[in-house]
Amino acid sequence: MSDPASPQRLKRSLTLWLAVLYGLGVTIGAGIYVLVGLAAGRSGMHAPLAFVLAALVMSFSAASFAELGTRMPVSASEAAYVEKAFNRPWLSLTMGLLVVLTATISAATISVGSAGYIGVFVDLPARWIITLVVLSMGLVACLSTRQSVMLAGIMTLVELGGLVLIIIAGVGAGSGVVTRLPEIWPASGGIGVWVGLSGTTLIAVFAFIGFEHLVNVAEEMKNPSRTLPWALFLTLGLTAAVYALVVWVAVVAVPPDELATSSAPLALVFERLTGMPLKTMSMIAIVATLNGVIVHIIMISRVLYGLASQGNLPRALAHLNPRTGTPLLATAVGISAILLLALAVPLSGLADLTARFTLVVFAIINITLIRIKSREAVAPLHIFISPRWVPVAGVVSSIGLLLLDLVVR
Repeated sequence: MSDPASPQRLKRSLTLWLAVLYGLGVTIGAGIYVLVGLAAGRSGMHAPLAFVLAALVMSFSAASFAELGTRMPVSASEAAYVEKAFNRPWLSLTMGLLVVLTATISAATISVGSAGYIGVFVDLPARWIITLVVLSMGLVACLSTRQSVMLAGIMTLVELGGLVLIIIAGVGAGSGVVTRLPEIWPASGGIGVWVGLSGTTLIAVFAFIGFEHLVNVAEEMKNPSRTLPWALFLTLGLTAAVYALVVWVAVVAVPPDELATSSAPLALVFERLTGMPLKTMSMIAIVATLNGVIVHIIMISRVLYGLASQGNLPRALAHLNPRTGTPLLATAVGISAILLLALAVPLSGLADLTARFTLVVFAIINITLIRIKSREAVAPLHIFISPRWVPVAGVVSSIGLLLLDLVVR
């Protein structure tokens, strides 16, 4: 019989492909359907380049997360990494709460973005739509992990299907997608364009946010030492390829200025390419954004659960419901925080704020790995190993983009 005083543990039920679907759902649902208009408005035909640059910045941190995640496959992972490296409980708690805050802002951004697509079908004030979205998706996140992630996985396949339809429609609409490729690269000497592109890269960073959340469900993965690295790199690589293609098709199909003013930008692109009603793609975009809300709520609840299990937050947040095996109180806290932010802060402000916090988290995680590596003569067996220069590059690229953002503003 188990000791009732011992910490409860989450069940290992996630396979590689469920993990990848979770990663794609939290990443793609959080980005392209909501922010393609903002990116096009900032950088026009050069917007796809910003997504390539953002993927490069993310790749260094992805490798650092892969190593740390296979060293410590636990919930509230970032907090556990910091605790291991610096042995400062207050610093560990601060890191965990920063991750929760960042994910909460990200989920609020998606919730606000979903209102634009749902508004195509429902004549309700945006505040009512946002409230219904957050509460209903919160109920889904209360299901068992396998049930909620499988549902999110199905929704991920739907949203990916929508993006593939846009790419196919773009290629089939004419030769412009190929013949206009040189327009992606800014003309030499156009320093103003590059300055604007750096600001777009920050927005693109937001569009990639999510792959790193895979470490917070590592405790629920089967064979995390193998599953986690593959899931991280597959999620990042597939997302980068889809983003680059979709953004390019979008700016070729619709003038960037027009795209920037649309509340449902990808639906507008699809309508322009195919002549089909705006509602067709809006339905797929709704699935994408709802999916993004679900997976963010799951992640937030797991971080709060992990912090409570580590003794850094009230133990009640670590309680698992005996029927679903999920932390319901932690989930309720996440739902409440997302709803409050979504109703109080505008979309563009949320996206920029999320990207900045994420870059801070990435810088700290890379510094954490540098410190852990410097303190050991031999790395543990059966973990993913990153070369020592990788976390250094992760710190430099993350801080560099933050500083560049300050200059651009």
